[in-house]
Amino acid sequence: MAVLTAVVVAADAGRMPMARSCCSILFQIVLCIGVAHADSSPQVVGSVIDAITQKPIADAWVVSGEDITRSNRDGRFSIQKKGSSVGVRAVGYRRLQLPSDGETRFALVPITVRGLYLSFWGVGSPVLRNGVLDTAGKAHMNAIIVDVKGDNGFVGHPTKSKLAIDAGANHVITMPNPSAFVADLHKRNLYAIARIVVFKDNPLAHFRPDLAVKTAQGQLFVDREHFAWTDPFNHAVWDYNIGLAVEAAKEGFDEIQFDYVRFPDQKGLQFSEPSTEADRGPAIVGFLAESRKRLNPYNVSISADNFGYVCWNLGDTGIGQSFKEIGPAVDYISPMLYPSSFQAGIPGLPNPLSDPYRIVFASLARAKRRTAFAPITFRPWLQAFNDYAFDHRKFGKVQIEAQIKAAQDSGSGWMLWDSRNRYPTDVLVDIARELGWRKSPSDELSSQ
Repeated sequence: MAVLTAVVVAADAGRMPMARSCCSILFQIVLCIGVAHADSSPQVVGSVIDAITQKPIADAWVVSGEDITRSNRDGRFSIQKKGSSVGVRAVGYRRLQLPSDGETRFALVPITVRGLYLSFWGVGSPVLRNGVLDTAGKAHMNAIIVDVKGDNGFVGHPTKSKLAIDAGANHVITMPNPSAFVADLHKRNLYAIARIVVFKDNPLAHFRPDLAVKTAQGQLFVDREHFAWTDPFNHAVWDYNIGLAVEAAKEGFDEIQFDYVRFPDQKGLQFSEPSTEADRGPAIVGFLAESRKRLNPYNVSISADNFGYVCWNLGDTGIGQSFKEIGPAVDYISPMLYPSSFQAGIPGLPNPLSDPYRIVFASLARAKRRTAFAPITFRPWLQAFNDYAFDHRKFGKVQIEAQIKAAQDSGSGWMLWDSRNRYPTDVLVDIARELGWRKSPSDELSSQ
């Protein structure tokens, strides 16, 4: 304080050279104090390796509090420990969080996801929930994807989001104790993924029409399923959904999966900004990049669901989705490769139901060729429900196994979707035996 007073007095007296000198000294003192304060936290120097091969892992995320860095090509990193622990994660691995100081080695356990979806209503039903978990155990699944915010826009866990509460999105609680639920998943050695439906949001759009997508006539837009949508350009909508994702991260989920992270697939709608291909892509990537920035301190992975035809289409498919642009903002890309959804077929295969293997394998091959992303980056949704677009055939062992084998042959993980949450346990047990999902060394390590 005495130094500051001297500077003020000198300036008032007109002695500017002296004032500048005192200011320079003061600045250096403050700078030194700031640097000393910044360096007061312990430094953690370490390496990230594969727990199976013992080889270094490059580009792993290393976080401690607000500090974030990446491992180099040799798996090495250095970070100031700003929190109570250091977290490490990498694509294709389970994350680690350790209370480490000094020299540290993080051995990450590989995981190629074999997941089952548990819906907003399913997680609240003991019969459906226990059935899915029982199937997962018997068929050697290693992941559960559960709705935290479902297709109806409802938030199924107790939230502190005032906007969710005021919009009526939180009046049905299907997951009263999410932290305990996630802890149970982890006890079963299951990787926990929180699915959050983003821009398709009926409660919020009705409660806040200023945040909603409008028709050409300025009325509230409602889609074919009678749901309203929120505007992907609007940052208030971004903040709302990212806030819900942060809550899920705090509850212990390993990954946040954003679905309906796109524009409605209908032309002639009104948004707060022009809906052109040049504008839509940056809006979607911007949301995902901001999500990663806000979620990084919680050491969670991020994934995004996409239309299956994004693997094949040039441009953004009219909805702001392009793998090449989305890829750097997320850890995993999840195209919905349901054969029934390829109603126009793919090159050389006009009827997708005749070859479910080819639909999945060819789509993933096309996506990898166009992006040069690693195969593990792609984790498709596969069809475990009956056909609705062609001949309404039952999707049984032949169709489900063909899709799974295609994903496995592509080097990718996969997730099964059935909105009813009724998966054929005996079929999946047979497929597990035939495709060799018995406990691997990585499964054994991650359960210790």
